[in-house]
Amino acid sequence: MPLAARLAAALPPGRFARLGVAVSGGGDSIALMHLLAEHRAAGGPEPVVVSLDHGLRPEAAAEVAGVMRAAAALGLVHRALVWRGWDGHGNLMQAARRARYRLIADWARDEGLPAVALGHTADDQAETFFMRLARGAGVDGLSGMASERVAEGMLWLRPLLESTRAELRGWLGARGLGWVDDPSNENAAYERIRARAALAALAPLGITATGVAEVTQHLREVRAALVVQTHAAAAALARVEAVEVLIDRAGLEALPAEVRRRLLAHALRWIAGSEYAPRGPALAGFAEAAGAGTTATLHGCLALPEGPLLRLCREASAASGAVPPGALWDGRWRITGPDAPGCEVRALGEAGLRLCPDWRASRRPRAALAADPALWRGPDLVAAPLAGFANGWRAEPARNGDDFLASLFVH
Repeated sequence: MPLAARLAAALPPGRFARLGVAVSGGGDSIALMHLLAEHRAAGGPEPVVVSLDHGLRPEAAAEVAGVMRAAAALGLVHRALVWRGWDGHGNLMQAARRARYRLIADWARDEGLPAVALGHTADDQAETFFMRLARGAGVDGLSGMASERVAEGMLWLRPLLESTRAELRGWLGARGLGWVDDPSNENAAYERIRARAALAALAPLGITATGVAEVTQHLREVRAALVVQTHAAAAALARVEAVEVLIDRAGLEALPAEVRRRLLAHALRWIAGSEYAPRGPALAGFAEAAGAGTTATLHGCLALPEGPLLRLCREASAASGAVPPGALWDGRWRITGPDAPGCEVRALGEAGLRLCPDWRASRRPRAALAADPALWRGPDLVAAPLAGFANGWRAEPARNGDDFLASLFVH
């Protein structure tokens, strides 16, 4: 299928009026920008171009300027962003990637754009597969990058995932269009470059980027089936109470191991309000302890056995710090009530629980209540609505059971 037809299938006319497109100056993103400009003439969305100068190479500013000129020649609006957030600590590539997504998402929201297109290809998909294979990833990891994904509150599109890097460069070359080759693409110190070399070495066996990308598509179909099964298990075995998840222990243990792991991982991610769920040996150990009826901690959450049930709740020490009354606290609760100058919302904790003689009326474990929100004025407890000490205040959950089930399909 021609490149233009693949793009039109991924972005049919009428779906978006305008669309952000992230362009670095490399061949993949330059091709995407030109393809989107052509697609616009056929009824596609108006592309709005963004580039990020990450300041990690001296050529970066010139490359962004080159993208700006190329966008202007196509009659497209271009915005240059700058990141100078590297402090020399941690994983540089990971920090740069997170900053890139965050900054571009913020820009897209400010522009009123519903989504941002990225130039990832079948080669990127295959390289990601090998990188995750080396880490011992499961079905989710090996299913690779999705053609559509929500992150940082923005919809990210990858309309070229079925196209190869060679196809895009051939398309550009046939039109006399240039691009920039990042010298880091030859640096074997980077994991992705080593994965690229490994893929090239496997070519004699018939293992190609397109073939690996097809395998990841099969795995995504397996993942989708597992999500449906996990959703059914959650609907049958779990209920939400006070932004906590209660699961029937016998039913949980009867589930296939992968579905059980997924249900627990999703519950922990949902309670903690984190983008990612725990994986690997830590999750396996947590699942084993939960099945045995032993109290366990993971991902800022607790597993507390309660007779035939397992309660998954927030761990008090992991709850977020102080916010003003009425603000969202720990991604879970809002406390509202009368005017309270000098007050702030913090975790109730053990110290607060000792000031709430009626906490047992909630019928929730002490450890769970300790992670609930309370209103404090300095060291003085003003209110703890969930622990029997409302004092005119009310705690409203930010999430509920419907959200718990629906978010399974998002993550």
